[in-house]
Amino acid sequence: MFSKILIANRGEIACRVIKTARRLGIKTVAVYSDADRNARHVAMADQAVHIGPPAARESYLVAEKIIDAARRTGAQAVHPGYGFLSENAGFAEACETAGIVFIGPPPASIRAMGSKSEAKKIMEKARVPLVPGYHGDDQSPELLAKEAARIGFPVLIKASAGGGGKGMRVVESADRFADALAGAKREAKAAFADDHVLVEKYLTRPRHIEIQVFADGHGGCLYLFERDCSIQRRHQKVIEEAPAPNMDPARRKAMGEAAVAAARAIGYRGAGTVEFIADQDGTFFFMEMNTRLQVEHPVTEMTTGQDLVEWQLVVAAGGRMPLAQDQLRIDGHAVEVRLYAEDPARNFLPSTGTLVHLRLPQEDAHVRVDTGVRQGDTVTPFYDPMIAKVIVHDRDRTSAMRRMAALMGGNEVVGVTTNAALLKALCAHPAFVGGEVDTGFIERHRDSLFPGPQPAGDRTFAVATLARLVEWQDLAPPDSDPWSPWSRENGVRLLDEGHDEVRWKDGEREVAVIARRKRGGAIQLELPGGAQEASVR
Repeated sequence: MFSKILIANRGEIACRVIKTARRLGIKTVAVYSDADRNARHVAMADQAVHIGPPAARESYLVAEKIIDAARRTGAQAVHPGYGFLSENAGFAEACETAGIVFIGPPPASIRAMGSKSEAKKIMEKARVPLVPGYHGDDQSPELLAKEAARIGFPVLIKASAGGGGKGMRVVESADRFADALAGAKREAKAAFADDHVLVEKYLTRPRHIEIQVFADGHGGCLYLFERDCSIQRRHQKVIEEAPAPNMDPARRKAMGEAAVAAARAIGYRGAGTVEFIADQDGTFFFMEMNTRLQVEHPVTEMTTGQDLVEWQLVVAAGGRMPLAQDQLRIDGHAVEVRLYAEDPARNFLPSTGTLVHLRLPQEDAHVRVDTGVRQGDTVTPFYDPMIAKVIVHDRDRTSAMRRMAALMGGNEVVGVTTNAALLKALCAHPAFVGGEVDTGFIERHRDSLFPGPQPAGDRTFAVATLARLVEWQDLAPPDSDPWSPWSRENGVRLLDEGHDEVRWKDGEREVAVIARRKRGGAIQLELPGGAQEASVR
């Protein structure tokens, strides 16, 4: 086993890898940009190396800086996490050349799955089910239009080189195909420097079901069952769960065996995910393979009792997988939500700012929280605005959803807008809890899921005001009275009585909270709903 590894990532996935490494007695090295100098993953690691400015293209995406950091710190291996360089075959090769183990699949496997078109040719040879479509090299608009007509409308135009919904268009009829093709190619070129597209039959109410696969260097290859990731917005996953609702054993076995065949077809090693698109009648088709650990891997860990990062480390160090296929079992139900700093009411616009107050769910036997931020951290525009992944495990799906809905109603985040209300509404929605699951769910139930912004309550204003008062106290000169309005310049309005007024903007509403200090350290807050007494410990 390794004695020291470097994590070529940031945020919650870097913290996640560090936790397992620490449990196994492995030293960790973090890398960080200027924007992450005081980040949680930096504080958790045994060592940290600065790699450049905030922009990812000048820091986290520069392979040479990552490898140099590994060499300088004596790291024997690099864990890429997800995103950034995790599916970059060139980076995996550069690690090998430098004598550093890449904790992931061989470069050839990454390269084979890097192009959706090439991947589908390989899958066809391996007899993995494919959606009827065209995956050829001839990209002339005339041929693509003919292929679309052959497949039958509606069709899906999809960028071959990318993901995340970029370069993707649903086309309902032949007369709309040319404009949609031009738009998809233009978007694919801008996002991936490659305008190659494929055309496939579009399933009207599909489910997104993925299989977690694992392989080692000793011929072993297995699947750790499925995850359902159908609840999406703009092709981005919002809720993931395991096992998939309404999945029968025969279908689970068929999908698992197809996923293993896909992994074997490219000589895979390590953790990977084979994504399928499934019709309501139970038929399923290969979509793509992610050659890395997925964001949603915790739901698989919660239902199987396995640590997939530990499996990655064992396999990368040359070991065999800890278990065989017939030793794996599914226990209960797990659901994961992604708590983002974004505004669903404004088309999911990312929200940046300081986390003035942050209270996430308490972890226990049923609840897990993976996060890369702490109270006082800043959500910047440079990276993904995820605050945390909250994962719940319970005896069945209904119980898990009920528990998650309650947790999402109890989050306290001040400083940025979040999608917590949407997550709560989804987990409590009767249709979703009843098993109605497909990729169009959010759009179809938009009216009930997006009732409009709710005004903040007195508790939110109280907590935010107290946090701001403490912040001002910390900024006061050490030789002064920290509560004196004369000892700081913070924009506070000095009232006649010498008390503080803190103004907040809640949507279009402006709210002023007056803080009156009383004997014994108590603070009386004049809130919209009336006066309340509070204290700061």
